[in-house]
Amino acid sequence: MRESNELERHCKAYIVERMQTDNAHDLAHIERVVKQAKRLAQEVGAESTLVIAAAWLHDVVNYPKDHPKRSQASFDSASLVEPFLKNLGFDHSQVCAIQHAIITHSFSAQVTPRTLEAQVVQDADRLDALGAIGIARCMMVGGQLSRLLYELEDPFCSEREPNDLEFTLDHFYQKLLRLEATFQTHAGRAEAARRTQFMRKYLEQLRFEIS
Repeated sequence: MRESNELERHCKAYIVERMQTDNAHDLAHIERVVKQAKRLAQEVGAESTLVIAAAWLHDVVNYPKDHPKRSQASFDSASLVEPFLKNLGFDHSQVCAIQHAIITHSFSAQVTPRTLEAQVVQDADRLDALGAIGIARCMMVGGQLSRLLYELEDPFCSEREPNDLEFTLDHFYQKLLRLEATFQTHAGRAEAARRTQFMRKYLEQLRFEIS
C-alpha cells in the first residue's frame, strides 16, 4: 500500500495512458469523482486508500452510452486494473475491495455495494450526474448522440413515458431526477438533495422559457 499522494500520482498516470474517454467521461470527470469520494470517505469514516484507488480507476474502461457492452464497462475496468493494483502493493482482500467498488459504481451494472467504500464511490460518481455539472454533462451526451433536446408536444413528460434515446431532456425524468433515492451514505444523500433541487429549478426556468 502506498501513501495517498503517491497512490494518486500512479493512478492518474495509469488512467491517462489507458482510459477511453467521451465528452462526459474524461479526466475532469475522474478528478471530480475523486474529490467527492475523498470528502465523503472522511465524513462517513470509509477507508480512504481503497476509496481513492477505486475512484481514480472506476472508468478506465468506458463504453459509449449507446454501446451494447455499456453495462459491462465497470466489470471490465475492475478486471483490467487487477495487475496494476497488485504491483502497487495491495493485498488480495484489498484488490477485491477496490474491484467491488469499481463494479458497483455503475448505474447500468445494477450491482448493490456491500461495503462502505463501495457506497462512497457509487455516491461520488452519481453526484457528478446531478446539479450544474450533471446538466452540462447530460447536454453534452445528448449532443454527441445527436438526440433532439425535447419532444415538442410534451417536453416535460407530463403525459408520456420518457424516452432518452430520442430526447435529451427525457433523461432527467428517466434517470437523473430518480438518482437521489439511490444514494447510500448520509453525506451523499444530503448533497444529492441539494443538487437535485437545483436541477428542478433549472427545469422550471426552462419550462417558463419554452412555454
